[in-house]
Amino acid sequence: MNSETVQKLDPILVLLQGSRHRFVAAAREVPVDKWRSSPGEGRWSPAEVVAHVTMVERAIVAGAKKVLQAPLKPVPLRKRWHLPVALAAWRGAKRRTPIPLDPSFVTDRPEALGLLTTAREETLSFIATAQNIDLKPYRFPHPFLGSLNVYDWFRLIAYHELRHAQQIREVVETFHG
Repeated sequence: MNSETVQKLDPILVLLQGSRHRFVAAAREVPVDKWRSSPGEGRWSPAEVVAHVTMVERAIVAGAKKVLQAPLKPVPLRKRWHLPVALAAWRGAKRRTPIPLDPSFVTDRPEALGLLTTAREETLSFIATAQNIDLKPYRFPHPFLGSLNVYDWFRLIAYHELRHAQQIREVVETFHG
């Protein structure tokens, strides 16, 4: 494999590290007695937000593993179109997740952050096994952004985390207001 064809994963790893730091910092701002408290009708508690982020990261890695195990299918240029992955961090557009919240992930903060850490360890382990593979041709669709390659999906994990770090901060503000 030509080293020029394999995208460097270091910037993605830095992005993942930074987003995780910000997300966990936001989660630690939540008063312990408010961890499972919803800030209002139809809004998630911080415990539910952390559960969602954990579940999405796991689903992304499972999708990436699945697409890498299948025979590579060429995707026509017109079907490779997608919105910028960084849009996932923007809180201006509210969306409903297509992944139902599993109540077993909605736990007290230490356990929730432990599950989140385990998911990240699995992500980093998978990235390490894929570091010598050109991941650009491997794609699967995102429900809102379009067809993403596996590099984009790794970035999406970080941007999704940043989006929900802001959501947790918004929830914390409602508890103080």
